[in-house]
Amino acid sequence: MSLEIRQQLKLSQQLIMTPQLQQAIKLLQLSRAELAEVVQKELESNPVLEEGQDPVEDRELDDKEIEEVQEEPAPQEEFVDPEKDGNQPIDWQTYFGDYNSEGSLEEFSDNEEAPYYENVLTKKTSLADHLLNQIRLSKITDEDRVIAAEIIGNIDEKGYLQATLEEIAAATHAPVEAVENVLRMVQELDPPGVGSRNLRECLLRQMESRNMDNPVAKAILENHFEDLENRKYPQIAKALDISVENVHEAIKVIASLEPFPGRAFSQEDTHYIIPDIFVYKVEDDYVVMLNDDGLPNLRINSFYRDALAKGKEIDAEIGEYIQEKMRSALWLIKSIQQRQRTIYKVTRSIVKFQRDFFDYGIEYLKPLVLRDIAEDIQMHESTISRVTTNKYVQTPRGTFELKYFFNGSINTTDGNSVASESVKNKIEEIVASEDARKPYSDQKIVELLKENGIEIARRTVTKYREMLNIGSSTERKRYF
Repeated sequence: MSLEIRQQLKLSQQLIMTPQLQQAIKLLQLSRAELAEVVQKELESNPVLEEGQDPVEDRELDDKEIEEVQEEPAPQEEFVDPEKDGNQPIDWQTYFGDYNSEGSLEEFSDNEEAPYYENVLTKKTSLADHLLNQIRLSKITDEDRVIAAEIIGNIDEKGYLQATLEEIAAATHAPVEAVENVLRMVQELDPPGVGSRNLRECLLRQMESRNMDNPVAKAILENHFEDLENRKYPQIAKALDISVENVHEAIKVIASLEPFPGRAFSQEDTHYIIPDIFVYKVEDDYVVMLNDDGLPNLRINSFYRDALAKGKEIDAEIGEYIQEKMRSALWLIKSIQQRQRTIYKVTRSIVKFQRDFFDYGIEYLKPLVLRDIAEDIQMHESTISRVTTNKYVQTPRGTFELKYFFNGSINTTDGNSVASESVKNKIEEIVASEDARKPYSDQKIVELLKENGIEIARRTVTKYREMLNIGSSTERKRYF
């Protein structure tokens, strides 16, 4: 058998993920805030791309225009060097100092005593800063200041100490007794209860700092905290040899305390949801409209477009750079336009399937899966999944994530099916209407749902209840 080299013709198909296709997929699954951030970064890095307002310039780019930029060689044109153009150099520091972020003169631009932006910026005081400021005003030794700073550095945003005394002692090279003394001093700072190692210690410290003279409440926290957590009030009354009413009064005092001392200094900012699309009811029909507010209207810079169109000679390296940036800008614009069209199509299909929900409410929400929408608008299920992730729609019924309208089906006693989200809503209504002194068990909720034509297992009720953050009947029970 001899070895030889032969030429062979083979026809095959391959799916290649080009960088442009990867970018389109990435843009499709981004939330509105993330998309705005990506566009802003591209505006800053790509000189060919700019934000425009001219409707003629901002028309949608067709495939022919993109192909022309991708296929045609870069034309040559004389490049103008701004340093040799005879213009005087610009004092950028003065320029930005005289103009605000919107490009207009400030009212106090001529005032030399006007403060700079850096001098008027502010931030919310954190819990650590609040505690350290109190330590700086305290008359303690330098060694204790080091220990106090280490303790404060190990207090989480809720106000609880997350390190043991031994760990702090090892970090500061101090004896455990000294750490314990400084910890007691830190726990006396504002807010009351800060630096506690558990909830029981936190509540006790607050009672001490507020001079609350309630022996029953103190005894419950010190000796019957586990029974308090499990709401075993009769057992507490029997152990303390008092009436259940006295236990209730003591628990009211405990309930007035703050379980998270650091809550007031939380650094979490409120995140507002901006809908990607709107659904309006016009007479007897629903109209779908895209929300373009807040997204820049992108276009190609006319200077670079003219430089390529006139066909004059420019440096080859510069021409290649412009060509590359032009392709990137065109593909970004087309990807965003395609993203918006896809969101529009998916939302219109959802409105068609869930018409009863928009007309009558959540009780009429129908079972719906990604495949239903994919078949309706002739797209792949993975595309529908990406489009409906982190996208919100504002409707006459409220603002919902697009994922909200996709639910599994649960059979009813009459042979029909109902959406799982409707069942969850029904469970919430049942729990809201129960007697707090005698809350319904999961089995009782199953029976009440069956009376409404919904037949599900008890374990399903338990699962939905936990998903809704609703406690068990024991946890929901109220004695007063």
